[in-house]
Amino acid sequence: MILRVRGLRLPLNHESSDILKAAAIRIEQPLEMVGELKLIRKSVDARRNEVHFTYTVELELPDHINIKPELLDSPDISIQIPADPVVLKSGNMSLPWSPVICGLGPAGLFAALRLARSGYKPVVIEQGQDIDRRVPAVENFWQGGEFNPNSNAQFGEGGAGTFSDGKLTTRSGDERVNYVLQTMVNFGADEEILYLKKPHVGTDIIRKVVKGIRQEIIELGGEVYFDARLTDLSVNQTGIKCIIINNHLELPCSLLILAVGHSARPVYKLLNDKGVKMLPKAFAVGVRVEHPQRFIDQLQYGQYAGHPQLGSADYHLTWQDSLTGRALYTFCMCPGGYVIAASSEPGQVVTNGMSYLARDSGVANSALVVTVTPADWDYSTLGGVKLQQVLESKAFEIGGSNYHAPAQRVEDFLNKRVSDDLTGTLASYKPGVTSANLWDILPYDTAGVLERGVKYWNGKMPGFIHPQAVLTAIESRTSAPVRIERNHEMVSVNVPNLYPCGEGAGYAGGIVSSAVDGLKIAEKIICTYRPPDNKLIIVDSDVTDARKLIGI
Repeated sequence: MILRVRGLRLPLNHESSDILKAAAIRIEQPLEMVGELKLIRKSVDARRNEVHFTYTVELELPDHINIKPELLDSPDISIQIPADPVVLKSGNMSLPWSPVICGLGPAGLFAALRLARSGYKPVVIEQGQDIDRRVPAVENFWQGGEFNPNSNAQFGEGGAGTFSDGKLTTRSGDERVNYVLQTMVNFGADEEILYLKKPHVGTDIIRKVVKGIRQEIIELGGEVYFDARLTDLSVNQTGIKCIIINNHLELPCSLLILAVGHSARPVYKLLNDKGVKMLPKAFAVGVRVEHPQRFIDQLQYGQYAGHPQLGSADYHLTWQDSLTGRALYTFCMCPGGYVIAASSEPGQVVTNGMSYLARDSGVANSALVVTVTPADWDYSTLGGVKLQQVLESKAFEIGGSNYHAPAQRVEDFLNKRVSDDLTGTLASYKPGVTSANLWDILPYDTAGVLERGVKYWNGKMPGFIHPQAVLTAIESRTSAPVRIERNHEMVSVNVPNLYPCGEGAGYAGGIVSSAVDGLKIAEKIICTYRPPDNKLIIVDSDVTDARKLIGI
């Protein structure tokens, strides 16, 4: 018998054996009767002026053991019945060519993995570079080197998640979440991501995971190509006939999984020009704020700040502005991280947050973003894209037209004055920051909401308006500005063999939910089609065959 026990509360300095003892006491059984313990959830409880850990566990017990009925009536104790594994049966429809996946972020990566494991030999095209070339190139850009519009912090192997905090939180209860997390563990992530309430792998670890998954896809007969940009589609009434790569290479297409990420603006324009049905979607814009990590730790943990079992603290804040009806909220909070340059087009500045597994930079950063809606651009399909471009171009210009980002102390922002000097501030953005008045960049409504919200939060978190706190602009890639419409079969509503997928299609937000969406798409394809009749192989000097990167 497997018993799930929730709400076990233990002090910071407990031993691992104390968890089992607490569980045995909770179910009123002798310790020797309790077998194997499996951690299901571990979280920090800092709500009662004394920090504790809270656990959910599963216990393996002898089948003959008697549990008091009143205990099983409690919401904290329940018998677990193992679910039968899901077995997918291949469909009957013919698939003349290997499925093509455009994009190797989390959605495309997990779609390709699931298809490869089922014998469908997917072909993945990615406009950016592989990890081993991409990481040094991006870091060189951060040091003032050349910007590459095809491979940067947004585009390339692993997608935007390659340069992120690597957070794996999701509100989804989908069983596929466990598949995603277990797969990451299998490829090098720590097992704690399987049970931590707020798991993260860090950008350094996620890069290793991504490379391992890519290698398995290839070993199972899939193909992965870098430097391969989708530039055109040939579409008729039956769907996509072929795709064009790098403006000249034609590839036959039985079906296309479009997992391009939320920054693929040329693809959005291409789809719009081809008549693929899309809708404008709300997202949010704003800035990045940085505080001393020690200050955030003390706010959250009080006297326990700095305890080795706690690590760097995070926070999540929301506020509804009564004057405009817009929401202000923190987004992608990175404890012990860095603000990074995440531009994907020349002449534009974009910020994002990133941290390594250790989260030990000493600085906490988070996006502070305000909602914008299609009403702000008269519901035009690509109006949200244009708004992003305007703001990012303005940030580039005011930052000095050299990819430096405009920045301002929080206190100065509230007083609408340019900071005299940013030397020695917490601003971690590279290539560098330029002192500016962010009211000159943000839409006035957005800046006003940010001003009022920060003052409100300072009342809830005294010291949020910290003398060292600094804002850096602009944060504009919170989510996709469009949604590519698809039906219940997860196919485009008007292009029968196009599968919009992941965050770029408007159906996910973050690493895990994007990966889950990729799995859903792959499962739909498996249940609809037989494995492909013919395998696609690209032979072209302009693209990089990933098989050569691993010596195959």
